[in-house]
Amino acid sequence: MKLAASNDLRNVVQRWLRSVLEDPVVGILLKNSHLTPVQLETLLIDLLAESVAGKPVRFEDKALLRVSRGPVSRGAFNRTLRQARRNVVRSLYTVMLLGYLGVLESPRLEPYLELGGRLKTYVDAYRGAESDEERRRLLELLGRELGRTLRRSSEPRALSKKSCA
Repeated sequence: MKLAASNDLRNVVQRWLRSVLEDPVVGILLKNSHLTPVQLETLLIDLLAESVAGKPVRFEDKALLRVSRGPVSRGAFNRTLRQARRNVVRSLYTVMLLGYLGVLESPRLEPYLELGGRLKTYVDAYRGAESDEERRRLLELLGRELGRTLRRSSEPRALSKKSCA
């Protein structure tokens, strides 16, 4: 499929990408993830462009969909995509390793697991909010909660035995 000839599709995908990348919750999570903003954008294009298009999209065309730094070469797009995939796979292996070793059942990880549930609750409330004021208030709450938990989790002793006692 030639996206250069399909400006409508390109505009739809780029509009969606901008909304995702400007989402404050995505910003907070991305800042603390193993992905760079460009890697996230590239990964999203690779994973979702074909579902938006409804048919296969060539890598040359996917490279034209980027919004953060504009269109890139196919090679640059593929390098960034490889880096993003590697970071995601390493993160998943870390979670699997901790699960295999039983570490995920540790009370020391409970704040992280609880935060995941609270995050879902906040996001659902945000999406269902009827006013901009309510959305702003929910984002402030979410930002404070994420910030507090991430600050605690980034302390050197966050996963030590002493922090659990």
